[in-house]
Amino acid sequence: MTERRKFDKAFKLMTVELCLSGKSTTEVAVELGLRPQLVSRWKREYEQRKEGSFSGHGKPALSAEQAEITRLKKQLREAETERDILKKAVSIFSKNDGKFFNS
Repeated sequence: MTERRKFDKAFKLMTVELCLSGKSTTEVAVELGLRPQLVSRWKREYEQRKEGSFSGHGKPALSAEQAEITRLKKQLREAETERDILKKAVSIFSKNDGKFFNS
């Protein structure tokens, strides 16, 4: 099995620039020793996201607002989990022997 090649953002941008300069995707792929499908995918991603493309590790580059929303959603999930744990604890203590609440 051959090792998967990795390309940095600069290489991908250079490849896309060659395509945008008038060369066909197939020409660029042959010149650089790449599959035409890969070059097409990079070109499509660049056209959709411009400078936000090729952020790496499959994670899209987030704007400041998107990053804040993601952070707040995570914080909300954690708070909901803590609340659920506390609800269960109150339920357990209130059933035991009535010492903790007037039941």
